[in-house]
Amino acid sequence: MTNLAGGPAWLATQNDRTAFRLLLEHGPLSRSQLGELSGASKPTAGQMIARLERAGLIAPVGEVTGARGPNATSYGVRTDSLTGVAVSILDSAVEAVLVDPTDADHPAVVLPVAGAVRSPATDVVRAVEAAAHAAGVGRDTVSMVVVGVQAAVDDEGDRLSFTDTLPGWPERGARALIEQGTGLGVVLENDVNLATMAEGAATGASDFAYVWVGTGLGAGLEVGGVVQRGASGSAGEIGYLEVPRSAATLAPDAEDFTDLLGGKAVVALLGGTDLADALTRLPGNDAALESLADRLALLLDVVAAVADPTRVILGGPTGVAGGTELAALVQERVGRRRDLPVQPARAGERPVLLGARRLLVAGIRERLEDAIVASGTKED
Repeated sequence: MTNLAGGPAWLATQNDRTAFRLLLEHGPLSRSQLGELSGASKPTAGQMIARLERAGLIAPVGEVTGARGPNATSYGVRTDSLTGVAVSILDSAVEAVLVDPTDADHPAVVLPVAGAVRSPATDVVRAVEAAAHAAGVGRDTVSMVVVGVQAAVDDEGDRLSFTDTLPGWPERGARALIEQGTGLGVVLENDVNLATMAEGAATGASDFAYVWVGTGLGAGLEVGGVVQRGASGSAGEIGYLEVPRSAATLAPDAEDFTDLLGGKAVVALLGGTDLADALTRLPGNDAALESLADRLALLLDVVAAVADPTRVILGGPTGVAGGTELAALVQERVGRRRDLPVQPARAGERPVLLGARRLLVAGIRERLEDAIVASGTKED
């Protein structure tokens, strides 16, 4: 029998999708609670629960107490029905975390890469296995992976550009190699674009420029809640732009903005063995904050002239370490020429993983809703 729109089977499928969304939004619910939230009768709510449980999407998780009569069973979305892994490929490590349909927190893992044989498949296979193990979830539940890389990503041509920090990763075919090595659905994305998505989710902003300042530099531009990637995925590669002549008073030898603001420049300014060590010396260091603000103001002049954003958010290790004080100093300088709010990032220490997680949650939930539709079709 065909699942005609408006027919009993179609209505059952729509009810099941509604119930599934309510369980994701509110957490575990009893039959009565689901009926109240959905507007369905208790028998109908019971049927929705039975179908979702039979499809393997929900399971009993406890009992609801406090009401008259016997305790009612509560049902929740199964966190092991379908999962994904968010991966961030860094120059010195690979970070990963498991993602489930409920968007629950799972432990992040950090895998050193020093001395390891590197390739797209090798890096991601290690990350997926470690993340699933840390979460106590079977590797066989993982169906998707979102990988953030320090490179421009041309998705249509499966091509990477500016791959200085990705030893063992080819310019072409990285996504295909990961798909072959893992058997998973793969999304390959620029790390700063993922961090931009995370910042939009954390702040509720939908129109802004996100400037990443760390070992390298990058910018993400979100317009109407959509990250702009450019024709070949290279939008925001600002670190390779030549500095203006006015930068000579700040760093006479700087040729591009990475020379002016990248990891080596910050280490030279603050001292330390590497960028992470140097940034521990930044808070409260007025002279260094002033110098960084002067340099960032030059970079933001370029970003503002090209993108004309409603605001700029400073992220990346250096932006986060400088925090509110650095953002205020930069805004003071930029404000002499234009009205442009400058704010510190709010998405936490691992914004790339957070952005990948956001994509995965949406993708996993879409697949599970597709499974609800498929299950309803089979029952016809």
